[in-house]
Amino acid sequence: MAKSFPHSYEVCNCKHVTLGEIIYAIKEKDAKTLEELGKITDAGTACKCCQDASCDIGEEKLELYLTQILKKFEK
Repeated sequence: MAKSFPHSYEVCNCKHVTLGEIIYAIKEKDAKTLEELGKITDAGTACKCCQDASCDIGEEKLELYLTQILKKFEK
């Protein structure tokens, strides 16, 4: 995750969940797993392409995945 993304960057296109919402769920709501992120934000609960590169079935791969974001905030 070398590239810097604004908080308004839409990570989950299906549910229109932004990076800022995901960071809030991790920092303030203590989400630590994909399941917890999904419960709090709905991210990754539809087609699941945003969860991880291995789940991405789109022709154009996403630039940022939920697993990358979670890993960045692991303690």
